Amino acid sequence: MDNLLITVEQWISVDFLFKLTIISIISFVASLAIIPVILVRLPHDYFDTRAPRNWMKNHHPILRILGLIAKNIIGGVFLIAGFIMLFLPGQGILTMLVGLSFLDFPNKRLLEAKIIKQPIILSTINTMRQKYNKSPLTLS
Repeated sequence: MDNLLITVEQWISVDFLFKLTIISIISFVASLAIIPVILVRLPHDYFDTRAPRNWMKNHHPILRILGLIAKNIIGGVFLIAGFIMLFLPGQGILTMLVGLSFLDFPNKRLLEAKIIKQPIILSTINTMRQKYNKSPLTLS
């Protein structure tokens, strides 16, 4: 075991491993707090491809553009954090799903629908929503 530790220390500094551990703990706790709040607050038909989504439709065009830029940056952060959580503690798949929902790209809704239709993901989210007396997600 000591040899393994010495080998790891040759490639990665102890200070870096300590910082990575702290970041991992913070991201794990943050994902446990933030992801359920977001998923519970979504409208029940958010992942229904038949329901229109008009984000900031009635706002000034400059505010809409700034909002879209901010939304995409937040989505990218959630997507990257979710990917990292696949290897570190945290809710990786759910975090990535939230990140995808913030991003704007072609056929995004079809990808979201494909992910959310996975039985374990849908049941996990609906169980979470049920705890807060929210109606289950409806899909097309």
